[in-house]
Amino acid sequence: RVQEQLKIYDEALALFHQQKFTRAKQALEEVLEGPSKELSDRARVHLKIVEQRMKPAHEQNPRSAEDHYQRGVAMMNIGRWDEARESLDKARKAAPKADHIHYALAALDCLTGEADSALENLKIAIQLRPENRYHARNDEDFAFLQEDPRFTELLYPEKDGFGG
Repeated sequence: RVQEQLKIYDEALALFHQQKFTRAKQALEEVLEGPSKELSDRARVHLKIVEQRMKPAHEQNPRSAEDHYQRGVAMMNIGRWDEARESLDKARKAAPKADHIHYALAALDCLTGEADSALENLKIAIQLRPENRYHARNDEDFAFLQEDPRFTELLYPEKDGFGG
């Protein structure tokens, strides 16, 4: 039985190295049931790695606007601007009236030095949900726009005598 367990373990590792994680996971789970504690322990370690590697595959293929948004923000947080923009654009197309998506795009535009686009996205986010005006006032992502008079007008309309 140990020889059979070892054979399955070797097959599982081959599948793992081929990045066939679903099949590798099934084989590793089978190894856990074998008699050798040592092989079971090794299989358990590889099983955790397989499960971790399977997660990003799901995250790479977001389905809903919210999935795209979450992925976009995650990419933004690690400085992967192009991937962030791609995900947030998909989120915006799927949910054009979602203020938080426009807000995230505005923040991304700021972080990448695109003032006009940042202001346009922030304006939409504020139109969809006026509270975004107050969030943006204290959001470090908008530091790039602090000196821009258009940013001030957008965030502090009461200073011009126009209510917001």
